[in-house]
Amino acid sequence: MDMIHMILILIANVAMLVTGYVYGVRFLRRHHNFLLGFEWLVIALSGTNVLFLAGTGVSHDSFSYHLMVFFDAFSRSFGMTLIFILGMLTITHHYRPNWIVEAVAITLATVVGLNRALDVRPVSTGWTVFYTIANLAVAVFMLYVAIRLWRIGARNHAAWVSFATLLGAIIAVSYDIVRIPGDDADRTLFYSIAMAVWALMLVTYYYGYRVLEQHNQRITPADDADSPAAVSDSL
Repeated sequence: MDMIHMILILIANVAMLVTGYVYGVRFLRRHHNFLLGFEWLVIALSGTNVLFLAGTGVSHDSFSYHLMVFFDAFSRSFGMTLIFILGMLTITHHYRPNWIVEAVAITLATVVGLNRALDVRPVSTGWTVFYTIANLAVAVFMLYVAIRLWRIGARNHAAWVSFATLLGAIIAVSYDIVRIPGDDADRTLFYSIAMAVWALMLVTYYYGYRVLEQHNQRITPADDADSPAAVSDSL
């Protein structure tokens, strides 16, 4: 890993882990949303581990490398997919899962993470298809959330959520198949771009969630959830 690649991945990684910690804690403390707070903190821990791995030299035999694979599989499988959507349903459909549903979702993500990390191997076509379909399904869901934001007047937030979602979908589709010209064997340039996009997603999704939650608190259950309302439209 040369100096330029090192600087790029450090900047992107710090942005991702800081946003993960800051907004993960906010989800837990201010919104009492365990699943979203949990997933945000998982991503932050993943970024912290990558920071350690980059600083100590990338060794594929190290515990830190296996931990990186675990976090990657955790979030790509059921973390930023099932766990994320279950958490978002709180403000889109007024559904808050019970602890059993939360435990099952986290267990599924953990099982996949361990499966990938205990026996690190190239991602097969089957896993690539699964990861891609799961993440594209989330992208469709978040575009629906963006439409909800647009309809209540939060157009700036709707635009940012849409932009971050489209970038995230591009990363998801290209994750296992695209090699950027000039990138190194560890795909440092690709991961730098990916982590910068994920940091943007963590921020915009948090503020989109907050605006919808504030909107829901201002209306009665009998009101139309998509009726125009004055909302804060700044990040």
